[in-house]
Amino acid sequence: MGLPCLRLDGLRFLRQKISLSYLEQLFGKLRRHQLVSSVRGPGGGYRLARGMDAITVADIIIAVDEPLDATQCGGKQNCHDEHRCMTHDLWANLNKRMYAYLDSVTLQALVDRQVKPDADMAVLKNIRRRATLQVREIAAV
Repeated sequence: MGLPCLRLDGLRFLRQKISLSYLEQLFGKLRRHQLVSSVRGPGGGYRLARGMDAITVADIIIAVDEPLDATQCGGKQNCHDEHRCMTHDLWANLNKRMYAYLDSVTLQALVDRQVKPDADMAVLKNIRRRATLQVREIAAV
């Protein structure tokens, strides 16, 4: 691929305070999901198995078994006394949207710093500010 190998003993990982044994576990999972390939010998390490534009953040999260689940029950629908809670669908839909978003972000976009704040975040901040002001007004009465 022309990319240099990523070595697990690099200073970058030490600065992040990630242990070598944990990194080896993560890279093993990434290799099993065919996101990286290992290279033996001097100068060996790991290389991306596909182009950076073909690997998404969701691919990585799934490979390393990081849960993307906002539900309290882990999707089992037994949230409230072994029954489905009233807000289960709300959180399940949030899970789907998180996955869809992370599946739309590639490593290439991250490297190129193309992931920008969503314009809707300003709207969210205004809604929070309004809600806080309303609570203060009610408390003052």
